[in-house]
Amino acid sequence: MRSITLARALQARGAACAFLATPETARVLEAFAPDMAPVADDDGFSAVAFDHYGLSADDHRALAKGRPSLALDDLADRPLAVDLVLDSGPVRKAEDYAGLVSPETRLLLGPAYAPVRPAFAALRETALARRAERGPVKRILVSLGLTDVGGITGRVADLLRPLAGEARLDLVLGGGAPSLPGLWEIAAQDPRVTLHVDTQHMPELVLEADLAIGAGGSTTWERCTLGLPALSLILADNQVAAAQALDAASASPCLDVAAPHFEAAFKAMVADLLTNTDRRAALSTASAAVCDGLGADRAAEALLAAL
Repeated sequence: MRSITLARALQARGAACAFLATPETARVLEAFAPDMAPVADDDGFSAVAFDHYGLSADDHRALAKGRPSLALDDLADRPLAVDLVLDSGPVRKAEDYAGLVSPETRLLLGPAYAPVRPAFAALRETALARRAERGPVKRILVSLGLTDVGGITGRVADLLRPLAGEARLDLVLGGGAPSLPGLWEIAAQDPRVTLHVDTQHMPELVLEADLAIGAGGSTTWERCTLGLPALSLILADNQVAAAQALDAASASPCLDVAAPHFEAAFKAMVADLLTNTDRRAALSTASAAVCDGLGADRAAEALLAAL
C-alpha cells in the first residue's frame, strides 16, 4: 500500500507507474491500483523504487541498471545500493545507515516522508475538529493489515466484542484474509460488526472512528494524520521500533501480539481507552503532531528531482 501511495503521488506529477511484483500482491494491485498492473520486466522505465526486504545491494544494481532508484525501508539492517532511501521511522537517524549506503545517497527520514494517501491530508482539518469535541467511543476501527497475518483480525475481534458495549466495530481486511469466513458468521449475528473487505473508503473510516486497533505498519501514519487515538499491535519485527517510539512519545500505546500475556494486557488497555476521555484526547493531540500526511508528495518530488 505504501508503494501504491508513492506511485499515485508520482502519477499526479505526470509519471507513468507499473509494478514488477510477486503473484501474492496481485489481489492488492487489482483492488487498489488496477491501472498499474504488474509488468513482466523492468525495461522502458526511467527510475525504479524498491520495496522488498529480500533484495540485496547487488539486486538493486542489477534491476536499476544505472537508473535513479529509491528504496522504501524501515530496518536499516543491510546494504542498499540506491540513490534515495525513504524510512519514515519516527526515531530514524542518518547514522543508522552509515556504512549501508553510499555517501551520495539522499536519506528521506522520519514521518514527514511517510507515504500517506492525499485523501487523508484532505480530511485532516475536519478530523482534528471532530476529535476536539471529545465525544464518547461510538465506533472502533480494527485495521490489522489486508493479509490478516495469522488470522489476527478474528482473534482481536473475539477479544474486543465483550468489551465494546454498544460501540460499532468496523473490521478492515483483504479478500483473502484467513479470518473472513468466521467473521462473516459473526457479522451475521452481531449487528455491531461491519466488515470492510478491500475497502476503498479507508480515509472516511479513520475520520468516523473514535478509537482504533491498528497494526504497527504504514497505516500508523494514516491514523496520525487524522489524530485518531489508537492502540498499535506489533505483528512483525519491522514494526517494533516505530511502535515503541510512538508509545514512548505518548502518541500511541503498543502491544506485541507475541508477548506471553498479550490478551490480558489487551483487555486492560482497551478498557482504559474506552472510558478515559482525557487519555484519548491526549493521544489524538500527540499523534496528530507526528505526521501531516504530505510525505508521499515530498518523496515523489525527491525521486523526480533525481531524474
